Amino acid sequence: MESYHTPVLLNEIIEYLNVQKGSWYVDATLGGGGHIKAILEHGGKVLGIDVDEDALSYVKRHFKKYLDNKSLVLVKGNFANIDTLIKEYCPESPMGIIYDLGVSSHQLSTEDRGFSFNSDGFLDMRMDQGMAVTAKDVINGFSKKELEKVFRGYGEERFAGKIADLIVKRRANKTISTCGELSRLVAEAKKGGRYEKINPATKVFQALRIAVNSELENLKVSLPRALRAINSKGRVVIVSFHSLEDRIVKDFGKKTEGLLVITKKPIGASISEVSNNPKSRSACLRVFEKL
Repeated sequence: MESYHTPVLLNEIIEYLNVQKGSWYVDATLGGGGHIKAILEHGGKVLGIDVDEDALSYVKRHFKKYLDNKSLVLVKGNFANIDTLIKEYCPESPMGIIYDLGVSSHQLSTEDRGFSFNSDGFLDMRMDQGMAVTAKDVINGFSKKELEKVFRGYGEERFAGKIADLIVKRRANKTISTCGELSRLVAEAKKGGRYEKINPATKVFQALRIAVNSELENLKVSLPRALRAINSKGRVVIVSFHSLEDRIVKDFGKKTEGLLVITKKPIGASISEVSNNPKSRSACLRVFEKL
């Protein structure tokens, strides 16, 4: 099987999900199917949801026997509508729902998807390629004030104002069209400033991706709908990768009636997992159970 994406905290997720043979589970962020593979092998049945056609096509190719025996159902959709999708496509109320938030290895490594600051691909960043607005549209269409708000609010970028100012000046002469152009521009705007031991464009690219795909808004809407859609004693398992996502998940656990917080503190990846998959270092797992 060709590589698509390595799921993080897989063993922990399966353990907390407590997969029961014959019961239905929902993967709200299907990706390359790493989580559903483990669920299916434990005897569970799965509704897999994703907005990305690449992910759905990959899983269709590699999970054909499960599709044929009806233990796997796939649907293109946004997890913001998870309750409606479950009602329409899941044969039974599920006993668990998984969210593995963020961007997949496949999306990052596919240059023409425009997610990576290391590529010279077109500034796209749409997880659902049927959507109208791209990252290029945001960079070249938003006002300086709007860009600064995106970078600061969704990327927690301290140099948001300087970056937005330089973008507006540059695009007056030439449209900013590629990841490489934007990445180099951000590095120039931050030159001489102190920033983390990460690529200078990391937070700007995160902010753009979140803005283009309405990721935080969709998560806020989806979690309470997921809780309503699952069976009593069913579990919602969420892996987030930055503080903005985790804050939403944590607040959901604190403020929502009718659930039990299973993980009193978030679960991180083990040292061995981080050494094998460095992308797991920022993973944060929280689990809730419906009363």
